[in-house]
Amino acid sequence: MGRASPVLVGAFLALSVALGVYYATARSLTNFTVWWEVVILALLVIPAVFALVYFVLPLWHAHGLLPVGIAVAILAAALQVAELDVLANFAKLAAVTLLAFWFLTYFETVAWIVLVALIVPWVDAISVWRGPTKHIVTHQREVFTTFSIAFPVPGEQNTAQLGLPDVLFFALFLAATVRFGLRTRLTWVAMTLSFGGTMALAVAFDINGLPALPLLALGFLAPNIDLIWKRLRADRAWGQLQSEKGEAARP
Repeated sequence: MGRASPVLVGAFLALSVALGVYYATARSLTNFTVWWEVVILALLVIPAVFALVYFVLPLWHAHGLLPVGIAVAILAAALQVAELDVLANFAKLAAVTLLAFWFLTYFETVAWIVLVALIVPWVDAISVWRGPTKHIVTHQREVFTTFSIAFPVPGEQNTAQLGLPDVLFFALFLAATVRFGLRTRLTWVAMTLSFGGTMALAVAFDINGLPALPLLALGFLAPNIDLIWKRLRADRAWGQLQSEKGEAARP
């Protein structure tokens, strides 16, 4: 596996402990009004959870990501069956993050990741509004709970939830900023806030679930549009140069 600095390791462990305490005690905390709950989740809980992904970014090009990711996914399933929900929640986060990092190794240029960012929001929207996601959320809530990660609402039994594909694309886009020299910190902020924005829209319009990938993709593209354009032009120029060299080398 890859290496992370002692500072990142320390921050990761400290944050993991803090999140563990919050998840264990959330139900006994003070109950807030709906919009204060949205603020707490959007600006504190969700960023804290996805800070864990930020801290493990040095692992994006590590060896053995696929087998380790699969092993952690199996562990998450076992923890879910054992009703160790908090541990299962973070095991799912870890598994999907590792698999997203492995998936990124197949993206040769920034154009590939841009294409994904332009396509998946439409697929997600169709699935949520009229496709399988709508059916699962409406009629098979327990399936959605299994294939999502939870964010406890303080003082309540309820939790906000994000589907595992949303988590996978978050990790994929964030790791892509490292691989292709984009703005990692600003992208992390934008994408993290995009989840809170989607949740706020769902509450404001009283909608039982909105697609998270449209705002997530925007959170990836918007902070990097100028750098992406430069990389696309550079890749195109390099491709043309290689083509010209190939033509010149022909007898």
